[in-house]
Amino acid sequence: MKRICVFCGANAGASPIYVETARTVGTQLARAGITVIYGGGGLGLMGAVARGALEAGGEAIGIIPESLLRFEPPPDCLTELRVVASMHERKAIMVELADAFVALPGGLGTLDEISEVLTWAQLGLHAKPCGLLNLEGYFDLLMAWLDHATAQRFIRAEHRAMVLIDGDLTRLLARLSEYEPPRASPLIDSSML
Repeated sequence: MKRICVFCGANAGASPIYVETARTVGTQLARAGITVIYGGGGLGLMGAVARGALEAGGEAIGIIPESLLRFEPPPDCLTELRVVASMHERKAIMVELADAFVALPGGLGTLDEISEVLTWAQLGLHAKPCGLLNLEGYFDLLMAWLDHATAQRFIRAEHRAMVLIDGDLTRLLARLSEYEPPRASPLIDSSML
């Protein structure tokens, strides 16, 4: 893995551990020689990830829609900043550039981004690993919902298994690098028809 896309909040969140960990994520990725691909903003967790990578001598590539530039001004020292026309274009470029995806705490935008790349993986549009860094149990309720949707047969077990989760970045990165995508299977359970 040479490039990891990090999805995370443009806000700092309620706990100082979120920003501290986001900066550490950027630092650890840079030290591992991994370029950070992210949403381009300089605030909140997004800014902390980028600064952590850059301060550790790594690279951070931001992709930001023009409409967000005044709300989420990018850091001055990004390796590269791509200003795009829409959120859809932003996500498409992130998927194209990244070898894997990691979500940190965030809001609806973060949920949208990780959900879309997981959906694309489920559809076989890419075979890149997707992980959640579960800080302080942040994603526990999401995982419970995924388990419920799987039990209710809206998500196949092999697709549920595509969501890698860990509270430790080093372990999560190891799992991402060992990831094997599920073999193609029908998205619709024909026994329900």
